[in-house]
Amino acid sequence: MSDFDLVLKGTLVLSDRVVKRGHVAVRDGLIAAIGQGAMPEARERHDLGKALILPGAIDAQVHSLSQKDQEDFIWSTRSAAAGGVTTIVDMPYDEGNVVNSAEAVRRKIAHASPQARVDFALYGTVDPTEGAARIAEQVEAGVAAFKFSTFGTHPTRFPRIPAALLEECFAAIAPTGLAAGVHNEDDEFVNAAIAKVKASGITDYRAHGLSRPPLTELLAMHQIYETGAQTGCPAHVVHCSLGRGYEIAAGYRAQGFNATVECCIHYLILDEENDVKRLGGKAKINPPVRPRAEVEKLWRHVACGNVTLVSTDHVSWSEDRKTNPDMLANASGVPGLEVMMPLFIKGATEHGVPLFWAARLMAANPARHFRIDHVKGALEIGKHADIAVLEPGDFVYDAAESGNNVVGWSPYNGIRLPYRVAATFLRGKQVFDGKSVAEPGTGAFVRPEASLPLREMIR
Repeated sequence: MSDFDLVLKGTLVLSDRVVKRGHVAVRDGLIAAIGQGAMPEARERHDLGKALILPGAIDAQVHSLSQKDQEDFIWSTRSAAAGGVTTIVDMPYDEGNVVNSAEAVRRKIAHASPQARVDFALYGTVDPTEGAARIAEQVEAGVAAFKFSTFGTHPTRFPRIPAALLEECFAAIAPTGLAAGVHNEDDEFVNAAIAKVKASGITDYRAHGLSRPPLTELLAMHQIYETGAQTGCPAHVVHCSLGRGYEIAAGYRAQGFNATVECCIHYLILDEENDVKRLGGKAKINPPVRPRAEVEKLWRHVACGNVTLVSTDHVSWSEDRKTNPDMLANASGVPGLEVMMPLFIKGATEHGVPLFWAARLMAANPARHFRIDHVKGALEIGKHADIAVLEPGDFVYDAAESGNNVVGWSPYNGIRLPYRVAATFLRGKQVFDGKSVAEPGTGAFVRPEASLPLREMIR
């Protein structure tokens, strides 16, 4: 009789070290053993040679429903499975169903569950006209965090949350132990900068960076972290493109505050003077992709531990919304779920960053941040057997060729990668084999483990 259902052998990438000739054993959908050397008996065994075996990634920032009748969970979770991402955390700004009430949370769970090929958690937000009134009910409904913005594009779909209301929301969230994530751009400054760019007549790729100079981002970060410091709420900046921003976050942590910061993969790979110039609207993202000098600063912050999470901020806008010659007229955001893990490993290898940062920044830290680390985030005994296998080689990424994306474009098309995802396992079940993905409905909703204050609040 076999000891385990599945054993995989290769190079284990744990959150604190890399183990060559290691193996992970699975029983009943859970990690049952981690070892090195000879593989134990199992019903299914695979010696993967030099392949990397990592915990399945948790993408902390996905927008599956930003464009109606476009991507949806049927496609976002397909891209995730093909990219070694076993859990996505979906943002609340859905076209037609902004997630700002318990009913909206339940609607989204019911909508996503029959489509999802990997597991999913959810962000909640607020309707500014209601203030913080519906935060507690969303916590009870199972959201893993809350999302706000200091910059707005629509009064309800993507509203600016003024300083007083942000403080009210943070204060309401603080007793739950959940994090308040905030889009970090100063509304007044951005609008003034946009007006200045338009008056100048600049419409090419330069327009976007000029419309959001660094100070727009840094001023907002100070507001976010100081609001967290005053309320006791874990304050999280959902994307930072500037080295100075990571220094600000580290400064608040050094003072004892819960101040976390996320780096999207595009800020570690793309730069303004080469990629934005070449791609135009297909590289328009808020905050903007910065010059190469900032990219290099971000890798130094990765290496010294100042980055909390790495995510994609994935959104699959149709191509017609990304190809306007007037840079500012394009939608903001890019797809990235399928290629985040290989891109990070490529960048880490090129910058001398240990590979274990991949397991830490894309699995262990996100699991802890969203309070799902009781079941997710690591190759550890007793946790879900969520596993990504990356095989070495020389690969050129092409989003259209893979067939796992609702759109055929990507800002990463043509990039050479030293690894690609060869297999993905969700709770011990293979959901990607290098070509095919699991059927819809394989994934499930994941809710955070309640902290003690949260249990008392919802009792």
